[in-house]
Amino acid sequence: MKTLTAVALCAVVSLTLPGCVARTAYNVVRAPINATSKAVDWATTSGDEADRARGRVLRKKCAERWDDYYCTDD
Repeated sequence: MKTLTAVALCAVVSLTLPGCVARTAYNVVRAPINATSKAVDWATTSGDEADRARGRVLRKKCAERWDDYYCTDD
């Protein structure tokens, strides 16, 4: 009975282990790529972020000194 349990356990482990190993290898290979892409994302400014920052600067300028070219009444 003990050997039957051991054989069944070995069969289950042998069927599930290759997928686990493949997934771990995939994660190890992808780790530097993911880290690099995250660093680039943090280091660059998207168009939306740039637009928001520019709008903030213009609103601050208009609050300090009105300029018909930049400031409008919406």
